[in-house]
Amino acid sequence: MEFVQVRLLVTDFPACYRFYADVLGLKPQSGAEHGPYEKFSPTAGSTGIALQDRAVMAELLGELAESATGHRSLVVLRVDDLDAYCAQITDRGADLVHGPAPLADRMRVAHLKDPEGNLVEIQEWLLLRTDRA
Repeated sequence: MEFVQVRLLVTDFPACYRFYADVLGLKPQSGAEHGPYEKFSPTAGSTGIALQDRAVMAELLGELAESATGHRSLVVLRVDDLDAYCAQITDRGADLVHGPAPLADRMRVAHLKDPEGNLVEIQEWLLLRTDRA
């Protein structure tokens, strides 16, 4: 089995596209800023985030509502310098809802929401786990 991606089902595709591309600085695969699908990749690593128009999935399955209630996902991104990255993304329009702040003794985190209310966690690892127990 291979993990392929996290896909977020969104209603306002263009707003979410701009958030992941312009605010967070992820690289879009095809430039389909009006959807119904786009995959974004970080500058390092191999796992990407994909957006899909919620109405397309609702039509395909015939069971999903057009609007989700509550938090339906958490996208987690790791950076080397949390403070510098948070400064960059707030300059580009991000609105942090938490942090940067410590989370246990191994990392610092900040949280924000995309235009659909999906939570995004930005992590800075302070200690790498060396034991696999």
